[in-house]
Amino acid sequence: MDKEVYNKLSPEEERVIIHKGTELPFSGRYNMFSEKGSYHCKRCNALLYRSDDKFSSFCGWPSFDDEIKGAIKRQKDVDGKRTEILCANCGAHLGHVFEGEGLTEKNVRHCVNSISMTFVPEKQNPHIAKTYFGGGCFWGVEYLLEHKDGVISAVSGYMGGALENPSYQDVSSGNTGHLEVVEITYDAGKVSYEELAKFFFEIHDPTQVNGQGPDIGEQYLSVIFYNNEDEKTTAHKLIDVLKNKGYKVITKVLSVSKFWKAEEYHQNYYEKKKQQPYCHVYKKKF
Repeated sequence: MDKEVYNKLSPEEERVIIHKGTELPFSGRYNMFSEKGSYHCKRCNALLYRSDDKFSSFCGWPSFDDEIKGAIKRQKDVDGKRTEILCANCGAHLGHVFEGEGLTEKNVRHCVNSISMTFVPEKQNPHIAKTYFGGGCFWGVEYLLEHKDGVISAVSGYMGGALENPSYQDVSSGNTGHLEVVEITYDAGKVSYEELAKFFFEIHDPTQVNGQGPDIGEQYLSVIFYNNEDEKTTAHKLIDVLKNKGYKVITKVLSVSKFWKAEEYHQNYYEKKKQQPYCHVYKKKF
């Protein structure tokens, strides 16, 4: 974003955002704030955090245990001890990040000044949408979709069964009816649902009837969970296109149900292991 079109800041906002000041603890608007939506840089409007990653740390400032991929820059603070966090787009000072406190499973706390952010309610951001795909082990589906342009985040989890809050062991038993799926949050202004659905079909084998690659079982079946009739129609249209090309597609198209986030050790699995997916590769089909 051109510096000339950065948002105009008040003197107090400049003190924190430009001159790396700190607002008083427990004084910020978003400290004890739990509305659903997204947090953006006050200076340039870049998307920084999602409300799903905000938690109460009782430290006096808004706390997040995750960030939008690529949105946050880290550097050593002037005190030489702490790690400062800045908007990767414009360099605005946000606060500091701390690790090893054990406050959440991710063991990370982004301590952010409220004054450095603007909150956009979920209902006022029509471009941000969610969709759900399952195509075998969620590690690979998550990894490839998370790197797709326009995708904000990809979260591994479970959907389709009746058991409340299932564990990986529950789902792996094959008795809960859940499938391994990935929740995709994306910017519909940058990538369409149809583009994402096409990409999903191109990163797994939608013709395998008993799982995906070496992963065999009901929880690994190919599935699209749709939110509305438009998504349902699009999914069936793409399946028909593939069938006309000779693919014997067996992908299920089901109405969305409760999504249960998988355990933390499943999230960003390949990023953590510094590995590539073992049974998901891109192959152009359309």
